[in-house]
Amino acid sequence: MNSPSTSHPENRTSASISASASATAPASVSASRAARIGAAGWLVAAVQILVVQLVVAAGWDTVYSWAEYNISDLGNVHCQDWDDTRLRYVCSPLHGAMNASFVVHGVLLLAGTLLTGACWGRGRIAVGARVLLTISAGGWVLVGLVPADVDENLHVLGAMLIMGLGNLGLLCAGFAPVDSLFGKLRLITLAMAATAVLAAWMFFGQHDPGIGMGGLERVAAFTLDAWVLVMALAIGLGNRAFPMTGSSSR
Repeated sequence: MNSPSTSHPENRTSASISASASATAPASVSASRAARIGAAGWLVAAVQILVVQLVVAAGWDTVYSWAEYNISDLGNVHCQDWDDTRLRYVCSPLHGAMNASFVVHGVLLLAGTLLTGACWGRGRIAVGARVLLTISAGGWVLVGLVPADVDENLHVLGAMLIMGLGNLGLLCAGFAPVDSLFGKLRLITLAMAATAVLAAWMFFGQHDPGIGMGGLERVAAFTLDAWVLVMALAIGLGNRAFPMTGSSSR
Protein backbone atom coordinates (compact mmCIF):
# COMPACT_ATOMS: atom_id res chain seq x y z
CA MET A 1 0.00 0.00 0.00
CA ASN A 2 1.09 3.53 -0.68
CA SER A 3 1.52 5.63 2.41
CA PRO A 4 -0.90 8.60 2.63
CA SER A 5 0.56 11.79 1.33
CA THR A 6 1.20 14.55 3.78
CA SER A 7 1.33 18.23 3.02
CA HIS A 8 4.23 20.06 4.48
CA PRO A 9 3.61 23.26 6.48
CA GLU A 10 5.79 25.15 4.01
CA ASN A 11 3.55 24.09 1.13
CA ARG A 12 0.41 25.08 3.00
CA THR A 13 1.91 28.48 3.82
CA SER A 14 2.94 29.08 0.21
CA ALA A 15 -0.49 28.08 -1.02
CA SER A 16 -2.14 30.38 1.48
CA ILE A 17 0.03 33.31 0.45
CA SER A 18 -0.63 32.64 -3.23
CA ALA A 19 -4.38 32.44 -2.65
CA SER A 20 -4.32 35.66 -0.66
CA ALA A 21 -2.34 37.45 -3.34
CA SER A 22 -4.73 36.22 -6.02
CA ALA A 23 -7.71 37.49 -4.03
CA THR A 24 -6.28 40.91 -3.27
CA ALA A 25 -4.74 41.65 -6.67
CA PRO A 26 -8.08 42.30 -8.44
CA ALA A 27 -9.19 44.51 -5.55
CA SER A 28 -5.98 46.54 -5.77
CA VAL A 29 -6.34 46.93 -9.52
CA SER A 30 -9.98 47.94 -9.09
CA ALA A 31 -9.10 50.45 -6.36
CA SER A 32 -6.36 51.94 -8.52
CA ARG A 33 -8.70 52.23 -11.51
CA ALA A 34 -11.41 53.87 -9.41
CA ALA A 35 -8.90 56.31 -7.94
CA ARG A 36 -7.72 57.32 -11.40
CA ILE A 37 -11.28 57.91 -12.53
CA GLY A 38 -11.86 60.00 -9.41
CA ALA A 39 -8.68 61.96 -10.07
CA ALA A 40 -9.86 62.66 -13.61
CA GLY A 41 -13.15 63.93 -12.18
CA TRP A 42 -11.28 66.23 -9.82
CA LEU A 43 -9.15 67.52 -12.68
CA VAL A 44 -12.18 68.31 -14.83
CA ALA A 45 -13.94 69.93 -11.86
CA ALA A 46 -11.10 72.36 -11.17
CA VAL A 47 -10.41 73.23 -14.80
CA GLN A 48 -13.99 73.69 -15.95
CA ILE A 49 -14.95 76.08 -13.17
CA LEU A 50 -11.94 78.28 -13.90
CA VAL A 51 -12.66 78.32 -17.63
CA VAL A 52 -16.36 79.06 -17.13
CA GLN A 53 -15.55 81.93 -14.75
CA LEU A 54 -13.28 83.46 -17.39
CA VAL A 55 -15.92 83.11 -20.10
CA VAL A 56 -18.81 84.40 -17.98
CA ALA A 57 -16.78 87.35 -16.67
CA ALA A 58 -15.82 88.25 -20.25
CA GLY A 59 -19.53 88.38 -21.10
CA TRP A 60 -20.20 91.29 -18.75
CA ASP A 61 -20.95 94.67 -20.34
CA THR A 62 -19.22 96.32 -17.39
CA VAL A 63 -15.79 95.36 -16.09
CA TYR A 64 -15.84 92.37 -13.76
CA SER A 65 -13.22 92.79 -11.03
CA TRP A 66 -11.81 89.50 -9.76
CA ALA A 67 -10.57 91.32 -6.68
CA GLU A 68 -13.75 93.19 -5.77
CA TYR A 69 -16.62 91.05 -7.06
CA ASN A 70 -17.76 87.83 -5.43
CA ILE A 71 -17.72 84.50 -7.24
CA SER A 72 -21.49 84.36 -6.80
CA ASP A 73 -21.93 87.62 -8.70
CA LEU A 74 -21.22 85.67 -11.88
CA GLY A 75 -24.32 83.56 -11.18
CA ASN A 76 -26.74 86.31 -10.16
CA VAL A 77 -29.79 86.26 -12.41
CA HIS A 78 -30.84 89.93 -12.14
CA CYS A 79 -29.15 93.14 -13.26
CA GLN A 80 -29.12 95.44 -10.24
CA ASP A 81 -27.12 97.18 -7.55
CA TRP A 82 -26.21 94.43 -5.13
CA ASP A 83 -24.94 93.93 -1.55
CA ASP A 84 -25.41 96.84 0.84
CA THR A 85 -22.15 96.02 2.63
CA ARG A 86 -20.14 96.44 -0.60
CA LEU A 87 -22.50 98.08 -3.07
CA ARG A 88 -21.72 97.16 -6.66
CA TYR A 89 -23.64 96.82 -9.92
CA VAL A 90 -24.05 93.20 -10.95
CA CYS A 91 -25.28 92.06 -14.36
CA SER A 92 -24.17 88.65 -15.59
CA PRO A 93 -25.70 87.74 -18.97
CA LEU A 94 -24.20 84.23 -18.87
CA HIS A 95 -25.33 83.49 -15.33
CA GLY A 96 -26.93 80.21 -16.43
CA ALA A 97 -23.56 78.84 -17.53
CA MET A 98 -21.98 79.84 -14.23
CA ASN A 99 -24.67 78.23 -12.13
CA ALA A 100 -24.49 75.04 -14.19
CA SER A 101 -20.73 75.06 -13.65
CA PHE A 102 -21.23 75.31 -9.88
CA VAL A 103 -23.46 72.22 -9.97
CA VAL A 104 -21.07 70.26 -12.18
CA HIS A 105 -18.22 71.27 -9.91
CA GLY A 106 -20.00 69.88 -6.88
CA VAL A 107 -20.95 66.62 -8.58
CA LEU A 108 -17.39 66.00 -9.82
CA LEU A 109 -15.83 66.86 -6.46
CA LEU A 110 -18.25 64.43 -4.82
CA ALA A 111 -17.45 61.68 -7.33
CA GLY A 112 -13.73 62.21 -6.89
CA THR A 113 -13.98 62.07 -3.11
CA LEU A 114 -15.88 58.79 -3.26
CA LEU A 115 -13.75 57.13 -5.93
CA THR A 116 -10.36 57.99 -4.43
CA GLY A 117 -11.05 55.95 -1.29
CA ALA A 118 -7.90 53.85 -1.77
CA CYS A 119 -5.75 56.97 -1.40
CA TRP A 120 -7.02 58.13 1.99
CA GLY A 121 -6.10 55.28 4.27
CA ARG A 122 -8.23 53.94 7.09
CA GLY A 123 -9.34 55.56 10.31
CA ARG A 124 -11.80 58.08 11.65
CA ILE A 125 -9.90 61.14 10.49
CA ALA A 126 -9.72 59.92 6.90
CA VAL A 127 -13.41 59.05 6.94
CA GLY A 128 -14.27 62.37 8.59
CA ALA A 129 -12.32 64.30 5.97
CA ARG A 130 -14.19 62.57 3.17
CA VAL A 131 -17.56 63.17 4.83
CA LEU A 132 -16.80 66.88 5.20
CA LEU A 133 -15.63 67.17 1.59
CA THR A 134 -18.78 65.36 0.48
CA ILE A 135 -20.92 67.90 2.31
CA SER A 136 -18.83 70.70 0.82
CA ALA A 137 -19.50 69.31 -2.65
CA GLY A 138 -23.19 69.51 -1.85
CA GLY A 139 -22.63 73.17 -1.03
CA TRP A 140 -21.48 73.78 -4.61
CA VAL A 141 -24.63 72.16 -5.93
CA LEU A 142 -26.73 74.33 -3.61
CA VAL A 143 -25.14 77.63 -4.67
CA GLY A 144 -25.62 76.63 -8.30
CA LEU A 145 -29.29 75.80 -7.85
CA VAL A 146 -30.03 78.84 -5.66
CA PRO A 147 -28.24 82.01 -6.86
CA ALA A 148 -27.52 84.69 -4.28
CA ASP A 149 -30.15 87.10 -5.59
CA VAL A 150 -32.83 84.38 -5.64
CA ASP A 151 -32.49 83.17 -2.04
CA GLU A 152 -29.55 84.76 -0.28
CA ASN A 153 -29.94 82.76 2.92
CA LEU A 154 -29.77 79.38 1.18
CA HIS A 155 -26.95 80.61 -1.01
CA VAL A 156 -24.94 81.75 2.00
CA LEU A 157 -25.57 78.36 3.61
CA GLY A 158 -24.02 76.74 0.55
CA ALA A 159 -21.05 79.10 0.76
CA MET A 160 -20.54 78.21 4.41
CA LEU A 161 -20.59 74.51 3.55
CA ILE A 162 -17.94 75.14 0.90
CA MET A 163 -15.60 77.45 2.79
CA GLY A 164 -16.39 76.27 6.30
CA LEU A 165 -16.85 72.50 6.29
CA GLY A 166 -14.89 72.05 3.08
CA ASN A 167 -11.78 73.68 4.47
CA LEU A 168 -12.21 71.82 7.74
CA GLY A 169 -12.28 68.64 5.67
CA LEU A 170 -9.09 69.73 3.95
CA LEU A 171 -7.49 70.25 7.35
CA CYS A 172 -8.54 66.74 8.40
CA ALA A 173 -7.07 65.39 5.17
CA GLY A 174 -3.75 66.71 6.39
CA PHE A 175 -3.85 64.07 9.11
CA ALA A 176 -4.60 61.11 6.85
CA PRO A 177 -2.58 58.00 7.80
CA VAL A 178 1.05 58.38 6.77
CA ASP A 179 1.02 55.04 4.98
CA SER A 180 -1.68 56.27 2.58
CA LEU A 181 -1.03 58.17 -0.63
CA PHE A 182 -2.53 61.41 0.67
CA GLY A 183 -0.83 60.94 4.03
CA LYS A 184 2.55 61.00 2.29
CA LEU A 185 1.71 64.52 1.11
CA ARG A 186 0.75 65.74 4.58
CA LEU A 187 2.89 68.90 4.61
CA ILE A 188 1.44 70.12 1.32
CA THR A 189 -2.10 69.44 2.53
CA LEU A 190 -1.62 71.15 5.88
CA ALA A 191 -0.07 74.23 4.25
CA MET A 192 -3.00 74.52 1.86
CA ALA A 193 -5.52 73.86 4.64
CA ALA A 194 -4.03 76.58 6.85
CA THR A 195 -4.21 79.04 3.95
CA ALA A 196 -7.81 78.14 3.16
CA VAL A 197 -9.03 78.22 6.76
CA LEU A 198 -7.40 81.60 7.40
CA ALA A 199 -8.84 83.02 4.17
CA ALA A 200 -12.32 81.76 5.04
CA TRP A 201 -12.13 83.28 8.52
CA MET A 202 -11.02 86.62 7.07
CA PHE A 203 -13.69 86.54 4.36
CA PHE A 204 -16.60 85.83 6.69
CA GLY A 205 -15.20 88.42 9.10
CA GLN A 206 -14.86 90.98 6.27
CA HIS A 207 -11.12 91.47 6.86
CA ASP A 208 -9.55 92.43 3.54
CA PRO A 209 -5.78 91.75 3.58
CA GLY A 210 -5.28 93.86 0.48
CA ILE A 211 -6.32 91.47 -2.28
CA GLY A 212 -9.97 92.53 -2.26
CA MET A 213 -12.88 90.57 -0.85
CA GLY A 214 -13.38 88.83 -4.17
CA GLY A 215 -9.76 87.75 -4.23
CA LEU A 216 -9.98 86.62 -0.62
CA GLU A 217 -13.11 84.59 -1.35
CA ARG A 218 -11.32 82.82 -4.18
CA VAL A 219 -8.48 81.82 -1.90
CA ALA A 220 -11.01 80.51 0.63
CA ALA A 221 -13.11 78.64 -1.94
CA PHE A 222 -10.58 77.41 -4.48
CA THR A 223 -7.60 76.33 -2.40
CA LEU A 224 -9.38 72.98 -2.26
CA ASP A 225 -9.33 72.94 -6.06
CA ALA A 226 -5.58 73.49 -6.02
CA TRP A 227 -5.31 70.60 -3.57
CA VAL A 228 -7.36 68.20 -5.69
CA LEU A 229 -5.16 69.05 -8.67
CA VAL A 230 -2.05 68.15 -6.66
CA MET A 231 -3.67 64.95 -5.42
CA ALA A 232 -4.82 64.04 -8.93
CA LEU A 233 -1.22 64.37 -10.09
CA ALA A 234 -0.09 62.21 -7.17
CA ILE A 235 -2.65 59.57 -8.11
CA GLY A 236 -1.39 59.65 -11.69
CA LEU A 237 2.10 58.93 -10.40
CA GLY A 238 0.81 56.66 -7.63
CA ASN A 239 1.92 53.26 -8.84
CA ARG A 240 5.50 54.45 -9.38
CA ALA A 241 6.05 56.98 -6.61
CA PHE A 242 3.35 56.51 -3.96
CA PRO A 243 1.93 52.96 -3.74
CA MET A 244 -1.78 53.10 -2.92
CA THR A 245 -3.43 51.26 -0.07
CA GLY A 246 -6.09 48.70 -0.72
CA SER A 247 -9.29 50.29 0.56
CA SER A 248 -10.41 52.88 3.02
CA SER A 249 -14.08 52.27 3.21
CA ARG A 250 -13.92 51.59 6.91
